[in-house]
Amino acid sequence: MTFLSTRTGWNLRPNRLSQRLDEARRQGRRILDLTESNPTRAGIVYPEASILEAIAHPDALLYDPDPRGMRRAREAVARWYARSGFAVDPERLVLTASTSEAYAWLFKLLCDPGDDVLVPTPSYPLFDFLATLESVVLRPYPLEWDGRFRIDLHALERAIGPRTRAIVVVHPNNPTGAYVKRAELRALDALCGAHGLALVSDEVFWSYGHAPDPERAGVVALETEALSFSMSGLSKPAGLPQMKCGWIVPGGAPAEALPAFERLEMIADTYLSVGTPVQVGLERLLELGDGVGGRIRARVAANRAELERALARAPALTAAPLEGGWSAVLRVPNVRSEEEWALELLEHDGVLVQPGYFYDFPLRGVLVVSLLPPEDELAAGLERIVERVARAI
Repeated sequence: MTFLSTRTGWNLRPNRLSQRLDEARRQGRRILDLTESNPTRAGIVYPEASILEAIAHPDALLYDPDPRGMRRAREAVARWYARSGFAVDPERLVLTASTSEAYAWLFKLLCDPGDDVLVPTPSYPLFDFLATLESVVLRPYPLEWDGRFRIDLHALERAIGPRTRAIVVVHPNNPTGAYVKRAELRALDALCGAHGLALVSDEVFWSYGHAPDPERAGVVALETEALSFSMSGLSKPAGLPQMKCGWIVPGGAPAEALPAFERLEMIADTYLSVGTPVQVGLERLLELGDGVGGRIRARVAANRAELERALARAPALTAAPLEGGWSAVLRVPNVRSEEEWALELLEHDGVLVQPGYFYDFPLRGVLVVSLLPPEDELAAGLERIVERVARAI
């Protein structure tokens, strides 16, 4: 008999929404997918020839690994940060194949099996899988709602236990779009210092702020005394998820940050996971990604305006304030469950949305939609949502 790890003993049965979606697609029904978060499938215009040219350099055929990533690639990332006004030392950068891998490496660095990490709710459900694969326990802390989402610092501190090793922030949060504010970061820094914890900041959506905000924190690893790590990558800022390159910026007081960096470099040396072609082309890919990111921001801005027009036609439909990111959090009348709302929209209106419980929202009557689909598809989908809400009240 084959024995499989309990770490992979997930319930792999599809949920009801996934089952109904598969049925609809088998029947050939056209579905307006308002959950699309892959920019390469959202009709965004890419400079295809230039992207391919960037990774076709002869140096891509040479294998000369550096645990932290090729020097030229790390310098490219540092220059990318400098364009936004952040001074990142390329000697203190570690490249990864993705932000997911960055999480895995940091969990290895910071935790022994059975240790726990605090993660925000609501947030993206990927944490559950990443933590389980590293034998790490997740402890949730809430984002409180008072007209906008903010970190509940008192509840976060109460969640700290004897085996807590790190606090994760998503900056801005996915899907709420709420950024970590400077005052919150000062409190988190003090909390981590007092309890000997590391702060891990996922910043893949940072460059997608919807409006200037002087209260918004910058790159977390550049602003803390406690041991901290900021993560980002090509996937969201450059709209290039297929290129599989991310990075970790360590920060904090040198007495803790330098030994942690040495261990992180050893983890990276064990895997050497980042492909040479993407490292060779990273400077150019980041330059091209600035243009792609601009087109994504224009798409999101247009869809945000369309959402505002839809909300004006439907008093019973509201949305949480949109600070950043690619998602919108809709509030629908609490006359049926979120799953029932999503199923009804799919089966009767041909519109795919995500119910809020996918993200562990503390609120009821929440649906999540992406602001990335083509404008005409989002407009048509929102019109059907508005009509469905009107019929429900």
